[in-house]
Amino acid sequence: MRFHLRKSLRLGPLRIHLTERGFSSWGLQLGRWTWNARTRRHTIDTPGPGYLRSRGRRR
Repeated sequence: MRFHLRKSLRLGPLRIHLTERGFSSWGLQLGRWTWNARTRRHTIDTPGPGYLRSRGRRR
């Protein structure tokens, strides 16, 4: 079992996600709302440990 690292660069509301292999995805974050461009999922952070997530694009 290997340890994986995912780095996120924050440039205002823009998030660029990097992995060991390089560029992974990018997204936007405004308050509790987040959108991922690769999966096209919308996520809303709820109070406590939970969150709501849309289905995103279908393959």
